[in-house]
Amino acid sequence: MSRPLISAILAAPKRKMNSTSKIMKFGCLTLVFIAVAANSSPAQKYEKLANFNITECCASSFVQGLDGNFFTTGALEGANFDGTVFRMTPSGGFTLLYSFDFSDGSDPGGPLVLATDGNFYSTTRLGGTSSNCSTDGCGTVFRVSPTGALTTLYAFCSQANCPDGAWPEGLIQAPDGNFYGTTENGGANNNSVVCNYNGCGTVFEITPSGTLTTLHSFCNLADCADGAEPAGTLVQAVDGNFYGVTYGGGAFEQGTAFKLTPNGKLTTLYSFCSKATCTDGYAPNGGIVLATDGNLYGTTYGGGAFKEGTVFKLTPNGKLTTLHSFHNTDGESPLAGLVQGTDGNLYGTTRLGGSLRGCQFAGCGTVFQITPTGTLTTLHRFLPADGGDGADVFAGVMQATDGSFYGSTSSGGYSIGIVYKLSVGLSPFVETVPTSGRVGTKVRILGNNLASATSISFNGTSGTFTIISGTYIETTVPADATTGTVEVTTSGGTLKSNVVFRVTQ
Repeated sequence: MSRPLISAILAAPKRKMNSTSKIMKFGCLTLVFIAVAANSSPAQKYEKLANFNITECCASSFVQGLDGNFFTTGALEGANFDGTVFRMTPSGGFTLLYSFDFSDGSDPGGPLVLATDGNFYSTTRLGGTSSNCSTDGCGTVFRVSPTGALTTLYAFCSQANCPDGAWPEGLIQAPDGNFYGTTENGGANNNSVVCNYNGCGTVFEITPSGTLTTLHSFCNLADCADGAEPAGTLVQAVDGNFYGVTYGGGAFEQGTAFKLTPNGKLTTLYSFCSKATCTDGYAPNGGIVLATDGNLYGTTYGGGAFKEGTVFKLTPNGKLTTLHSFHNTDGESPLAGLVQGTDGNLYGTTRLGGSLRGCQFAGCGTVFQITPTGTLTTLHRFLPADGGDGADVFAGVMQATDGSFYGSTSSGGYSIGIVYKLSVGLSPFVETVPTSGRVGTKVRILGNNLASATSISFNGTSGTFTIISGTYIETTVPADATTGTVEVTTSGGTLKSNVVFRVTQ
């Protein structure tokens, strides 16, 4: 594949893995649309915060930093057209922090992860220093400080034939302090026509200092029955195992959901397209999320009752339920995964669908809410036909500690996308980094208006704390603490953590 410039190829979803290539998830379109903010009910408020300019472009999902601002990457822009890292205020003000220069990475597609050391970690899909890959490079793992100091931790394809992987997806940080992620190609099994002899991807572990261990190479079974081309980020469950999806492979060559133990034993939980005409969906592309009910939720790019993608629920033992089949006006072709809001519902985006106007009659994308039982509500339909709204929604949404959701589009606005805020009436909360730990573990608490904090508790057990700023408190897990909600009492009321903090032994 040739080195990408500003535009990315948006391929149609493949029906067989060896017939078309995987969709680029964070491309920049050069089409110009005119937009309108539409479809907000009285119970919600949609607001366009900013238009991207040529130095940002095409953000992946945002992550909230210790300073209360949002951080993300731009895919293919910056000083060298290799991508950027930038900061955005909650009101939409941009600050460019870093421009990639190919040798340290290109096309940063995975979302940033706020790690326990206060820095951000992520991957670039292309670039790097390897001479064993194509002229596009095979991607990197990097660390970047909140002020923009970047360190390349690892360049993929460090050996011939890329046994360590190529084209990485995003990362997660596990309680052991290490990071876990996937690569779309490369790995030990590079002899399959299914993956064009480029390898079918890996799952890897990498330490904060850059030591990489390959845990699994996909397509180690005949016809890639174990899956091929993992997509999106992993999630680690309370059982310690990692869960994820592959875009291809499996019993029907249309993707899988899998479980992987920390020592690398893989179990295929589900092969998509197992039902007639793929009513269960195919090509899951955005990873999966572990919800508070213990089940896994995700999206498929294609398939379903109307062949336009699905939302699914998967139990940890592999029972799949299709919760919703998209059908144009409520969305089409979701690329990103889901997030669970503080109300227990799931929120996501579709790349296309929504309005029947504009965007070559395919619709310009939507933001939606879906309950764990499958009731879907379209929260916003993008309509760039009338003057400023976005289109082509590659990235998912993030719920910030103010309770609102934030996201971006890859086109629309002034041609290269916008950033938006969507409020649905949810209250502010606090977020802990990490979300689990032993007694004595240092915990950072993120939120808003924290300068007036008077007490902190872990499931009712009081702890000591230090106020660093209005958006950031430091504490430690107190003795006798048990698993449960973290609460911070301020002059404005009590703020509860968005997820349960798990006290480990």
